[in-house]
Amino acid sequence: MNRFFAGLSRNVVRYRWVVILFWIALAVVSSKALPSLSSEVNNDNSQFLSASEPSSRAAALLDPILGNSTTESQLNIVVGRTNRPLDASDNAALQREAAAARKVSRVVSVRELATSPSGKAAQLLVTARINQADISRLTTLANGLRSTFASARAPAGLQLHLAGTIATNVANQKSSNSAGGRTQGLTFILILVLLLVIFRSPLAPILTLLPAAFALIVSMRFIGGLGVHGLKISEITQLLLIVLLLGAGTDYGLFLVFRVREEMSRGRSSHEAVIHALERVGESISASAGTVIFALLSLLFASFGVYHDLGLPLALGVAVMLIAGLTLLPALLAIAGRGLFWPVRPKRGPAREGAWGRIAAQLVRRPAITLALGVVFFGALSFGALAYHSSGFGGALNAPAGSDAAAGNAIVAAQFPRSSVNPANLVFHFTKPVYDDPSVLQRAEKDLAASGTFRQLAGPLDGSGFALSPARYQALHAALGNPAALPARPPAGSKVSPIEYDAFRTTIAYVSPDGRTVQYEATLRAGGQASTSALDATPHVRAVVTRVAHEVGASESGVAGQAAALYDVSSTSNGDLLRIIPIAIAAIAVLLALVLRSLVAPLYLIVSVALSYLAALGLSSLIFIKLAGNAGLTFILPFLMFIFLLALGEDYNILVMTRIREEAHRRPLREAVVYAVGRTGPTVTSAGLVLAGTFGVLVVGAGSGPGSGQIRDIGVGLAIGILMDTFLVRTLLVPSTVALLGRWNWWPSRLTMDQPLEPKEETTAPTLEHVD
Repeated sequence: MNRFFAGLSRNVVRYRWVVILFWIALAVVSSKALPSLSSEVNNDNSQFLSASEPSSRAAALLDPILGNSTTESQLNIVVGRTNRPLDASDNAALQREAAAARKVSRVVSVRELATSPSGKAAQLLVTARINQADISRLTTLANGLRSTFASARAPAGLQLHLAGTIATNVANQKSSNSAGGRTQGLTFILILVLLLVIFRSPLAPILTLLPAAFALIVSMRFIGGLGVHGLKISEITQLLLIVLLLGAGTDYGLFLVFRVREEMSRGRSSHEAVIHALERVGESISASAGTVIFALLSLLFASFGVYHDLGLPLALGVAVMLIAGLTLLPALLAIAGRGLFWPVRPKRGPAREGAWGRIAAQLVRRPAITLALGVVFFGALSFGALAYHSSGFGGALNAPAGSDAAAGNAIVAAQFPRSSVNPANLVFHFTKPVYDDPSVLQRAEKDLAASGTFRQLAGPLDGSGFALSPARYQALHAALGNPAALPARPPAGSKVSPIEYDAFRTTIAYVSPDGRTVQYEATLRAGGQASTSALDATPHVRAVVTRVAHEVGASESGVAGQAAALYDVSSTSNGDLLRIIPIAIAAIAVLLALVLRSLVAPLYLIVSVALSYLAALGLSSLIFIKLAGNAGLTFILPFLMFIFLLALGEDYNILVMTRIREEAHRRPLREAVVYAVGRTGPTVTSAGLVLAGTFGVLVVGAGSGPGSGQIRDIGVGLAIGILMDTFLVRTLLVPSTVALLGRWNWWPSRLTMDQPLEPKEETTAPTLEHVD
């Protein structure tokens, strides 16, 4: 393998300008030819559930009422006043807006829904031929509808806004773009500051970060192209791609730059130092990236779409980053030469142990005590994981403050008190039309209300706020026919009162045209659909709906809505965690065995990751649940924490263990441990601080909008895990284990001192000299 990297390094250094021009051209071409990643982000995590989940089946039952989600999308346009009921001029503006909306691309129908009980607001229901998961086209639709508001020529004081779930999702997609841009900017600033502190040089930080930046630009375009062709991309994918590529990419850059500095200090020329450094650490960098790629590709076995669709984009990004790290970075370092570390430069000098060398020297004298204390410490923190309880993370469920959708949703909430922008949908399917026996509608609503589970219910007989009796509903259907075909106002000479006419027209939102599917929109006593309490109440809500369905003779029933979807998401996520863990562990263990030429070392390295994972989850649970008083941790955190700690933790394992193995050819094993930890300790510490810092950026980059709290939890949880892994596991526990096991570390291979040090090599080590 070293021969491969030796050949690669020589060619990259020789053709360094060609390599740099290639990456510039790739970034320019991909930016011009492929769509942006941000344009494909979907904030509704329920869209990532499989069709077999109970909430998905319930949503499918609703298709006859709400339309097929794979082919149709519905947005509401709300028109309202705050000071008085709508008048004739307002209604004329409403008609002009309906006519303008019908001309928007992909709109297939626009119909006027009921006027509010106060008379101060009315709604238009816009149906478009767009898949509800196609966030790019939905954004275009929403922008097109908003652009028609001027055509309504609204009188002074009349407000027009978009409202509803899809309008909220589109508004949050725009907010996610802002969060992504903020996260990216803050991550760049943080990494540059940390690298300036580490290198004390203006050029080294820029060149170390530059390949990761190129990899991010190219990867975001490639993934945006996959989004156009059907890959669903969640907000968390976008944010994690930014912090992963910039953080881990900088880490791999540090692996190489630190080794280049070490080789320069041994008297090598700048080109020779780059060639020799890449030859030595190229395998470590490739294996480190390989562990991340393997761990991410194991997500393809997940059932939950967010995880399944998270693996491929991130794995693609890491692969691009690896190629940049092995080609673009060495080319840049070769051009920079010794000016890379200006005004500080490496020089030859007497050996200095350094802090990590002194720590390693102490721990190898008493490795058993160090290991025992570490296991006790991590084991104690692991008990905190017993406090873990999952909470929701369905993406942002409310529109960002100040957005058009937020204003529209506020009007709906105020003027249509029996409606909800984000309700629980209780669905019943009957074998016969309910028009034949509307009493089942009254009995179902009465039984649902009697359960005490719902704070508010809206259904066919009272959806507009005016109650219809079953007999009157049946008579109106006989006289007027399909409510979907009725005009907004009663025909001249109609004997039906306007309020009854309006109430009957409203039933189209609750009863399918064939009369066999019925829904009730409910507000739960447990809390809003975004709350953990509503998520936890889902099994009880489903039990109530199933019982009522049996009592009224419905053939099928279900519960749809955000809380039910999030409950299924959480359950699926927990199941995926149990399924993915052994797959990811097996894949990475095989890779470790190949890199380290050992069957023993991978075992304790994997155990160290598991111990670190449980301790980090336990500490996060104590901080957020016990101390901060949160209802739970977002369901996605344990999953991401395991995948990233397993993959990124093994990065540092590989760097430390391959250096120990390299030095063990030249020194007795315990001396090799001391020397290797002394040399890799600063690299691992610097890399860990950079990576933890990039995850910590999510705390600030998430902003203050809906869903930001869960993103902050993810950032803090992952940062805690990385820091514990960096300062305790990789630099203390793993070297202690190596010292205890001795030659058994490398079983079944045999490692001997076949390259003993020459005397002069033992007296030189990297030092730094200021350039005047």
